[in-house]
This record gives sequence, C-alpha cells and structure tokens, in this order.
Amino acid sequence: MTQPADSRAGDRAVAAAVAEAEQRGAHPHVVDTRTVTAKREVLAAIAGALAFPEWFGHNLDALHDCLVDLSWLPAGEHVLVWVGAHRLRERDPGTAEAVRQTVADAVEATRSGERPVSVVLLD
Repeated sequence: MTQPADSRAGDRAVAAAVAEAEQRGAHPHVVDTRTVTAKREVLAAIAGALAFPEWFGHNLDALHDCLVDLSWLPAGEHVLVWVGAHRLRERDPGTAEAVRQTVADAVEATRSGERPVSVVLLD
C-alpha cells in the first residue's frame, strides 16, 4: 500500500528536522498530533515523546512543570518536532492556543538552562 504524497512529504520533513537537530547535538522528540482531537490527547502525545515521569498530572500546569524540568533526560537542547499542530488549531482553537502558550513559556524559561527546549512546527 502506498502512502499519499503529502504523507510522504511530511515524513521527509520530520526526518529532515530530526537530522538537523541531531547534527547540532540536540535531542529531537517527535510529537505527532495529526489525529489529536482533545487536550488530553495532545498532552499524552507530548508526554510520550519526552518520556514524562509517572507523576505528570495531565494538565497544562503539569506540562509546563515537566518541560522546564526534563531532569530524567540527558543535558542539552531538546527539540520538539511537532507534526500536525494545525490540525489541533482547526479542531479546538482554544486548546491549541493554551498548549502553544504553555510550550512557548517553557521555551523561554529554559532558554539559558541545562536542558533548553525548542520547537519545530511541521504542519
């Protein structure tokens, strides 16, 4: 069975983003929200990609807390390669904006830390 052309192009974009992160010594984490329809699903996708600990509370405050901690992961930059963020914006704009702001706050808070977080959006 063949993948649709846009799916193959998306896979190539993910592979390129992962390779670019690895090339500069960063740790890439792919977050795929192409089929996500609810906040709990996007939180689970991020938690899974970053191997959040069991104590993750599955809410936006806990998302922020985990993103600014990441002590269970190696030191260095951690890049969220986020695929399908636009789908969440289409389905649930309020949740999409709340998650976007939470992640943006964590990116800013970790900028000069031991485990900075950055994001590559691939829609």
